[in-house]
Amino acid sequence: MTHPQPPTISLPATGFFRLKQIIGDKSASPPIPPLIPVSKSSFWLAVKEGRYPQPVRLGKRTTAWRVADIIALIDRMGV
Repeated sequence: MTHPQPPTISLPATGFFRLKQIIGDKSASPPIPPLIPVSKSSFWLAVKEGRYPQPVRLGKRTTAWRVADIIALIDRMGV
């Protein structure tokens, strides 16, 4: 029996991702599928431990991650 493949997601080459774009948001309309399927607290713990890339502050209340850093993380993880 073969398992269906998840849909491929086209990622931008440059720019920034906000956290909900990385870990997904089921309550958004339309829902945002996760690139890295972990909880918010697990993601921040991995950032603190150095396993995930450090964020960039874009403003007082705006934190984001470079697209290139997240793509490299996904490649390392094999997600």
